[in-house]
Amino acid sequence: MPVVMSQPEFEELVAEALDLIPAEFTRAMDNVVILVEDRHPTQNLYGLYHGVALTSRTSSYSGHLPDTITIYRQPILAHAHDAASAREQVATTVIHEVAHHFGIDDDRLDELGWG
Repeated sequence: MPVVMSQPEFEELVAEALDLIPAEFTRAMDNVVILVEDRHPTQNLYGLYHGVALTSRTSSYSGHLPDTITIYRQPILAHAHDAASAREQVATTVIHEVAHHFGIDDDRLDELGWG
């Protein structure tokens, strides 16, 4: 049975997860927004980073729309056993997607235990 959690409660979990990221990294995040949506329209994802990673930006980057990190509420809650496991999955997902903003790929995230 999926965990039941309101949108504001879930958004609070996302905010808590962002607070876990060391300040030097959050200060370095540039031109990126964090969104919460119910689900991805075509895939069963927990989160998605869309944009140009900091490590790939060049001097021609200026003027781009913000990168987006989207956290998908329903898939996370559907697979969580309880509120604690939902909180843990949100934290893992947020950190995983923020890492993509810094140019860290899935293989490296798997090595680091954030896959």
